[in-house]
Amino acid sequence: MSSIDDDGLAGAKDWWNRNGKPLLTGALLAAAVVMGWQAWQKYQSNQSQGASGLYQALLETTLTPSGTPDTAKVAELAGKLKSDFGGSAYAQYGSLFVAKVAVDSGKLDDAAAELKSVLDKPADATLGEISRQRLARVLAAQDKAEDALKLLDGDAEKAFLASREELKGDLLVQLGRADDAHGAYEKAKAAMSDDAATGGLQLKLDDLAKGDA
Repeated sequence: MSSIDDDGLAGAKDWWNRNGKPLLTGALLAAAVVMGWQAWQKYQSNQSQGASGLYQALLETTLTPSGTPDTAKVAELAGKLKSDFGGSAYAQYGSLFVAKVAVDSGKLDDAAAELKSVLDKPADATLGEISRQRLARVLAAQDKAEDALKLLDGDAEKAFLASREELKGDLLVQLGRADDAHGAYEKAKAAMSDDAATGGLQLKLDDLAKGDA
Protein backbone atom coordinates (compact mmCIF):
# COMPACT_ATOMS: atom_id res chain seq x y z
CA MET A 1 0.00 0.00 0.00
CA SER A 2 2.83 2.30 0.93
CA SER A 3 4.54 1.58 -2.38
CA ILE A 4 1.37 2.41 -4.28
CA ASP A 5 1.01 5.64 -2.32
CA ASP A 6 4.61 6.47 -2.99
CA ASP A 7 4.18 5.77 -6.68
CA GLY A 8 1.03 7.93 -6.76
CA LEU A 9 2.79 10.77 -4.97
CA ALA A 10 5.75 10.50 -7.32
CA GLY A 11 3.39 10.49 -10.29
CA ALA A 12 1.55 13.52 -8.96
CA LYS A 13 4.79 15.37 -8.43
CA ASP A 14 5.94 14.44 -11.90
CA TRP A 15 2.63 15.65 -13.42
CA TRP A 16 2.87 18.86 -11.45
CA ASN A 17 6.38 19.49 -12.63
CA ARG A 18 5.41 18.84 -16.24
CA ASN A 19 1.99 20.48 -16.28
CA GLY A 20 0.99 22.17 -13.06
CA LYS A 21 3.61 24.89 -13.00
CA PRO A 22 3.09 25.95 -16.65
CA LEU A 23 -0.69 25.96 -16.11
CA LEU A 24 -0.35 28.06 -12.99
CA THR A 25 2.06 30.40 -14.74
CA GLY A 26 -0.35 30.74 -17.65
CA ALA A 27 -3.25 31.41 -15.30
CA LEU A 28 -1.25 34.03 -13.42
CA LEU A 29 -0.22 35.68 -16.67
CA ALA A 30 -3.83 35.70 -17.87
CA ALA A 31 -4.96 37.21 -14.60
CA ALA A 32 -2.21 39.82 -14.82
CA VAL A 33 -3.28 40.72 -18.36
CA VAL A 34 -6.92 41.07 -17.31
CA MET A 35 -6.04 43.11 -14.23
CA GLY A 36 -3.62 45.22 -16.27
CA TRP A 37 -6.25 45.92 -18.91
CA GLN A 38 -8.82 46.84 -16.28
CA ALA A 39 -6.31 49.14 -14.60
CA TRP A 40 -5.46 50.72 -17.96
CA GLN A 41 -9.15 51.23 -18.75
CA LYS A 42 -9.66 52.86 -15.36
CA TYR A 43 -6.60 55.05 -15.88
CA GLN A 44 -7.84 56.10 -19.30
CA SER A 45 -11.28 56.88 -17.90
CA ASN A 46 -9.76 58.97 -15.11
CA GLN A 47 -7.53 60.77 -17.61
CA SER A 48 -10.49 61.55 -19.84
CA GLN A 49 -12.56 62.83 -16.94
CA GLY A 50 -9.70 64.98 -15.70
CA ALA A 51 -9.06 66.48 -19.13
CA SER A 52 -12.78 66.99 -19.71
CA GLY A 53 -13.14 68.83 -16.41
CA LEU A 54 -10.25 71.15 -17.17
CA TYR A 55 -11.56 71.89 -20.65
CA GLN A 56 -15.02 72.64 -19.28
CA ALA A 57 -13.47 75.02 -16.74
CA LEU A 58 -11.58 76.67 -19.59
CA LEU A 59 -14.79 77.28 -21.53
CA GLU A 60 -16.45 78.64 -18.40
CA THR A 61 -13.89 81.44 -18.18
CA THR A 62 -16.17 83.30 -20.61
CA LEU A 63 -18.99 83.25 -18.06
CA THR A 64 -18.29 86.77 -16.88
CA PRO A 65 -20.59 89.83 -16.90
CA SER A 66 -18.73 91.19 -19.92
CA GLY A 67 -18.34 87.82 -21.61
CA THR A 68 -14.59 88.46 -21.79
CA PRO A 69 -12.52 85.66 -20.25
CA ASP A 70 -9.93 86.25 -17.58
CA THR A 71 -6.75 85.84 -19.64
CA ALA A 72 -4.70 84.84 -16.60
CA LYS A 73 -7.18 82.08 -15.77
CA VAL A 74 -7.22 80.96 -19.41
CA ALA A 75 -3.43 80.72 -19.41
CA GLU A 76 -3.43 78.77 -16.14
CA LEU A 77 -6.02 76.21 -17.23
CA ALA A 78 -4.61 75.82 -20.72
CA GLY A 79 -1.14 75.31 -19.28
CA LYS A 80 -2.43 72.60 -16.96
CA LEU A 81 -4.21 70.88 -19.84
CA LYS A 82 -0.97 70.83 -21.81
CA SER A 83 1.20 69.68 -18.93
CA ASP A 84 -1.15 66.97 -17.66
CA PHE A 85 -2.81 65.85 -20.88
CA GLY A 86 -0.47 67.09 -23.62
CA GLY A 87 -1.26 65.79 -27.10
CA SER A 88 -4.80 64.76 -26.16
CA ALA A 89 -7.80 66.05 -28.08
CA TYR A 90 -8.94 68.01 -25.02
CA ALA A 91 -5.59 69.77 -24.73
CA GLN A 92 -5.66 70.67 -28.41
CA TYR A 93 -9.22 71.95 -28.30
CA GLY A 94 -7.97 74.00 -25.37
CA SER A 95 -5.29 75.44 -27.67
CA LEU A 96 -7.97 76.38 -30.20
CA PHE A 97 -9.81 78.22 -27.44
CA VAL A 98 -6.63 80.01 -26.35
CA ALA A 99 -6.02 81.01 -29.97
CA LYS A 100 -9.52 82.49 -30.19
CA VAL A 101 -8.94 84.50 -27.02
CA ALA A 102 -5.63 85.72 -28.46
CA VAL A 103 -7.31 86.79 -31.72
CA ASP A 104 -10.03 88.63 -29.79
CA SER A 105 -7.26 90.43 -27.89
CA GLY A 106 -5.41 91.32 -31.09
CA LYS A 107 -2.48 89.05 -30.26
CA LEU A 108 -2.20 87.39 -33.66
CA ASP A 109 1.34 86.05 -33.15
CA ASP A 110 0.22 84.21 -30.01
CA ALA A 111 -2.81 82.83 -31.83
CA ALA A 112 -0.65 81.62 -34.71
CA ALA A 113 1.74 79.87 -32.32
CA GLU A 114 -1.11 78.03 -30.58
CA LEU A 115 -2.66 76.91 -33.85
CA LYS A 116 0.68 75.81 -35.30
CA SER A 117 1.32 73.65 -32.24
CA VAL A 118 -1.89 71.75 -32.97
CA LEU A 119 -1.31 71.58 -36.72
CA ASP A 120 2.21 70.19 -36.27
CA LYS A 121 0.88 67.10 -34.48
CA PRO A 122 -2.94 66.97 -34.43
CA ALA A 123 -4.69 64.42 -32.23
CA ASP A 124 -7.04 63.60 -35.12
CA ALA A 125 -7.88 64.69 -38.67
CA THR A 126 -10.65 67.04 -37.56
CA LEU A 127 -8.35 68.98 -35.25
CA GLY A 128 -5.76 69.09 -38.01
CA GLU A 129 -8.14 70.66 -40.50
CA ILE A 130 -9.72 73.09 -38.03
CA SER A 131 -6.31 74.34 -36.90
CA ARG A 132 -5.14 74.58 -40.54
CA GLN A 133 -8.07 76.75 -41.61
CA ARG A 134 -7.94 78.94 -38.51
CA LEU A 135 -4.20 79.44 -38.89
CA ALA A 136 -4.76 80.45 -42.53
CA ARG A 137 -7.25 83.10 -41.38
CA VAL A 138 -4.80 84.41 -38.79
CA LEU A 139 -2.06 84.61 -41.44
CA ALA A 140 -4.44 86.48 -43.73
CA ALA A 141 -5.12 88.97 -40.93
CA GLN A 142 -1.35 89.45 -40.69
CA ASP A 143 -1.23 90.31 -44.42
CA LYS A 144 0.34 86.94 -45.20
CA ALA A 145 -2.31 85.73 -47.63
CA GLU A 146 0.24 83.95 -49.84
CA ASP A 147 1.50 81.93 -46.88
CA ALA A 148 -2.09 81.19 -45.89
CA LEU A 149 -2.88 79.98 -49.41
CA LYS A 150 0.11 77.62 -49.39
CA LEU A 151 -1.15 76.20 -46.13
CA LEU A 152 -4.33 75.13 -47.92
CA ASP A 153 -2.59 73.26 -50.74
CA GLY A 154 -3.62 69.65 -51.25
CA ASP A 155 -6.88 67.83 -50.81
CA ALA A 156 -9.31 68.19 -47.93
CA GLU A 157 -11.68 65.58 -46.60
CA LYS A 158 -15.19 65.85 -48.01
CA ALA A 159 -16.61 67.27 -44.77
CA PHE A 160 -14.17 70.19 -44.94
CA LEU A 161 -13.95 70.68 -48.70
CA ALA A 162 -16.51 73.49 -48.92
CA SER A 163 -15.06 75.55 -46.06
CA ARG A 164 -11.50 75.12 -47.36
CA GLU A 165 -12.39 76.17 -50.91
CA GLU A 166 -14.38 79.14 -49.66
CA LEU A 167 -11.43 80.18 -47.54
CA LYS A 168 -9.16 79.85 -50.59
CA GLY A 169 -11.57 82.13 -52.43
CA ASP A 170 -11.38 84.73 -49.67
CA LEU A 171 -7.58 84.64 -49.76
CA LEU A 172 -7.52 84.94 -53.55
CA VAL A 173 -9.83 87.97 -53.36
CA GLN A 174 -7.44 89.48 -50.84
CA LEU A 175 -4.62 88.90 -53.34
CA GLY A 176 -6.62 90.49 -56.18
CA ARG A 177 -6.97 87.23 -58.12
CA ALA A 178 -10.68 87.48 -58.92
CA ASP A 179 -10.84 84.74 -61.56
CA ASP A 180 -9.11 82.21 -59.32
CA ALA A 181 -11.33 83.27 -56.44
CA HIS A 182 -14.41 82.66 -58.57
CA GLY A 183 -13.21 79.13 -59.34
CA ALA A 184 -12.60 78.40 -55.65
CA TYR A 185 -16.03 79.71 -54.69
CA GLU A 186 -17.65 77.55 -57.36
CA LYS A 187 -15.87 74.48 -55.97
CA ALA A 188 -17.09 75.39 -52.51
CA LYS A 189 -20.63 75.84 -53.81
CA ALA A 190 -20.55 72.45 -55.53
CA ALA A 191 -19.53 70.81 -52.25
CA MET A 192 -22.41 72.41 -50.31
CA SER A 193 -26.08 71.59 -50.08
CA ASP A 194 -28.35 73.84 -52.16
CA ASP A 195 -29.67 75.64 -49.07
CA ALA A 196 -26.19 76.38 -47.69
CA ALA A 197 -24.91 77.57 -51.06
CA THR A 198 -27.57 80.29 -51.30
CA GLY A 199 -26.19 82.15 -48.27
CA GLY A 200 -23.00 84.11 -47.82
CA LEU A 201 -21.11 82.19 -50.47
CA GLN A 202 -23.58 83.23 -53.17
CA LEU A 203 -23.18 86.85 -52.09
CA LYS A 204 -19.42 86.52 -52.59
CA LEU A 205 -19.97 85.14 -56.08
CA ASP A 206 -22.40 87.96 -56.85
CA ASP A 207 -19.88 90.55 -55.64
CA LEU A 208 -17.24 89.10 -57.96
CA ALA A 209 -19.69 89.22 -60.86
CA LYS A 210 -20.41 92.88 -60.14
CA GLY A 211 -16.69 93.59 -60.14
CA ASP A 212 -16.38 92.03 -63.59
CA ALA A 213 -19.30 94.04 -64.99
